[in-house]
Amino acid sequence: MTAQPYPHPSGATPPALGPERSPAHVAVVMDGNGRWARERGEPRTEGHRAGEAALVEVVAGAVEAGVPWLTVYAFSTENWKRSPAEVRFLMGYSRTVLRRRRDLFDSWNVRVRWAGERRRLAPSVVKELDDAVQLTRDNTGLTLTLCVNYGGRAEIAAAVGEIAAAAARGAGERWDAERVARTVSRAITEESISAALATPAVDLFWRTSGEQRLSNFLIWQSAYAELVFTDKLWPDVDRRDLWEVIRRYAERDRRFGAA
Repeated sequence: MTAQPYPHPSGATPPALGPERSPAHVAVVMDGNGRWARERGEPRTEGHRAGEAALVEVVAGAVEAGVPWLTVYAFSTENWKRSPAEVRFLMGYSRTVLRRRRDLFDSWNVRVRWAGERRRLAPSVVKELDDAVQLTRDNTGLTLTLCVNYGGRAEIAAAVGEIAAAAARGAGERWDAERVARTVSRAITEESISAALATPAVDLFWRTSGEQRLSNFLIWQSAYAELVFTDKLWPDVDRRDLWEVIRRYAERDRRFGAA
């Protein structure tokens, strides 16, 4: 039997907006862990550790609000530039968080997926990601996508490469450069690229901590997303913050280029 997330202690409930005014896909840059720790005189790793509760809270809030898709930026391809100690912590922590939380997410009928490059990831991290995907594959509620070793440009490049390779194979056995070029050119369209990406179009792009940039996260999918930037640091966030940005989204007039 599917369980419901535990209620928020304040008694707060999600906004009653209806599907026509609610975002179908929310993307979240979980920013501010390092600053949260620095303000308390603690190492950056303690900020990442504190951010786990915020992630669980936001997943709970998305389930309660009826959001179909939630995608979170867990580790970017640029994060390898951080200190080796912090990278090691993040890899190990990602593994243990998944192990601790996957059963809870499964009980909430959450389908876990992940997007990113397997290259450079430790086999143990990949195994935990794959195990969470396998455990929750038949769930029909919220789809939670964890972006680990992910970069938006790399995702687009990989999608285009796969489309081009498939089209070239379909051009025929006899090598004809002009024919292959025409076939590949016709195959690469906005629709085919969108279909090859890991997630659908983003409706609401939310970044915490006051920073106002996309940071190479879901850049194709976010072409027409509503952008909301909030000042609170990620470890201080709970589901009420998600509900507030959903309310702000509902107040926007989305025209997609029309007058």
